[in-house]
Amino acid sequence: MPEQNPEVAAPYGGGAKDAAAPAPVKRVRTHHLAQMKQRGEKITMLTAYDMYTAQTFDEAGVDMLLVGDSASNNVLGNETSLPITVDELIPLTRAVANSANRAMVVADLPFGSYQASPEQGYLTAVRFMKEAGAHCVKMEGGAEMAPVITKLVQGGIPVVAHIGFTPQSEHVLGGYRVQGRDDAAERVKADARAVQEAGAFAVVMEMVPGDVAGEITRELDIVTIGIGAGNQTDGQVLVWQDAFGLRTGKMARFVKQYADLHGVLLGAAKEYVADVRATTFPGAEHTF
Repeated sequence: MPEQNPEVAAPYGGGAKDAAAPAPVKRVRTHHLAQMKQRGEKITMLTAYDMYTAQTFDEAGVDMLLVGDSASNNVLGNETSLPITVDELIPLTRAVANSANRAMVVADLPFGSYQASPEQGYLTAVRFMKEAGAHCVKMEGGAEMAPVITKLVQGGIPVVAHIGFTPQSEHVLGGYRVQGRDDAAERVKADARAVQEAGAFAVVMEMVPGDVAGEITRELDIVTIGIGAGNQTDGQVLVWQDAFGLRTGKMARFVKQYADLHGVLLGAAKEYVADVRATTFPGAEHTF
């Protein structure tokens, strides 16, 4: 058998196991997140919809990867998150789950796949766990979703709740608006208590005033993840295309952009086009 050339790179995850290789990375579990909250350590979450972003964010130490219904308007080209289906989200979730070694993979339940009844919600969540390899699911809604959350948790499926502004209900809420100001704060607090009592191990709070989100975080035993909810929550989540500048145009106030990936890709693509047209690519070094 010929010896393997050490200079030829093996594919990701391929090649023989080295005896001195590091021990397998421990998967982030629900109890780890609870312990982080108790220790006051901040939790990180980003969206991911494919193997390469999942691998990259996992390597960076992101704790939770959300395969969000935001794939609808960030991957599939729809105007909102509403059109995406379970069948469209499952392959994306599977790609992320197959590629992340450490991060907890959270599958978003899309609009219309769980609101009809606890039974509908359970059957949908089971598909994400069995067919896609998700570690938990996320669903929007507060007190009204408590029976669905309870059904899932009793059936062995961990749940992340989502309160405040819930994009799947944007038409009922009157568009993208902050939730929980003034008298409405009590409703958001009641929703937070309800999802905890129903059995959710974490709750995302979107576009909630920072002081309200802070009060909820201090009151709840479960983990709170903020997006547009200030810095007093236990963790933060952003859509990666927003945070790293792949998407252009006006951003929500709560988005911080850490890179300009659109600019990098645009420049590289223009250089490629110029090389091909000038016949400088492929060169001799790229030709057999």
